[in-house]
Amino acid sequence: MHLKEKILQLKKEKNAVILAHYYQTADIQDIADYVGDSLRLSQKAAETDADIIVFAGVHFMAETAKILNPTRKVVLPDLKAGCSLADSCPPEAFSTFTKAHPNHVVITYVNCSAEIKALSDIVCTSSNALKIVKSIPKEVPIIFAPDKNLGKYIMKMTGRDMLLWDGSCIVHEAFSIDKLIELHKKYPDYKIIAHPESEEHILNTATYIGSTSGMINYVKAHSHEKFIVATEAGILHKMQQEVPNTSLVPAPAKEDNTCACSECAYMKVNTMQKLYDCLLNETPQIEVPEDIRKKALLPIERMLELSK
Repeated sequence: MHLKEKILQLKKEKNAVILAHYYQTADIQDIADYVGDSLRLSQKAAETDADIIVFAGVHFMAETAKILNPTRKVVLPDLKAGCSLADSCPPEAFSTFTKAHPNHVVITYVNCSAEIKALSDIVCTSSNALKIVKSIPKEVPIIFAPDKNLGKYIMKMTGRDMLLWDGSCIVHEAFSIDKLIELHKKYPDYKIIAHPESEEHILNTATYIGSTSGMINYVKAHSHEKFIVATEAGILHKMQQEVPNTSLVPAPAKEDNTCACSECAYMKVNTMQKLYDCLLNETPQIEVPEDIRKKALLPIERMLELSK
């Protein structure tokens, strides 16, 4: 029996659900029950009646699923699947930062630890960040963390002045503007689409800026066009499935690497074998201390309510 069949059989036996992010490898995306961005996967985690949630993504995503499902087992194929952006915001330092600005509403991007969510008033994703910031009265000052690039983009789009935490994603800061310009010269009729975690000089070249799901929907709505895609290269798999006849090229990274694109090493530590092993052994399990979980649940629930 092939690994894929073994996983599907185990999943059925154990009443498990597999949630996978767009940045996972193609084989994991293809076996998942749901593939999506952080918002979609949070919504699916909140709705599920499975006994076990296998989260093929990174640690903060599995934590979010556990916060929403304290009585269910949540497993992550590899605990080393971390996140450079989440790591850029240590809880103690962030707690000191928020206490220094007590009158601010704290909005945190979902790409952060449970401890950071517990220090927040509301959580957002790149799909709903603009909507959530606009929901805060204009006279109320805002702290936005941890992604400064997304924060700057929101400030530009809303005209709001926010206090930004100095964090960023190594994948989205790896795009080379020089290589992108060269690539665009080679493909002058291709439109650039970009994720708002990218730096401003990359965003300035883009025809469309949006979340991973937003980018897929944009490409589906303009399938007669051709695109250079500036986000983690894993998205190209699902995107190409949605628009099989549309030409897609990944935006180039500063480093010379095998894919000539930007890949998240953390996302790619998950494999089919690890997925099978974690489902078989029901480890490694994700646990969140109950006091942290309760505090982190409120800002997530506020986000989900505003995203309906």
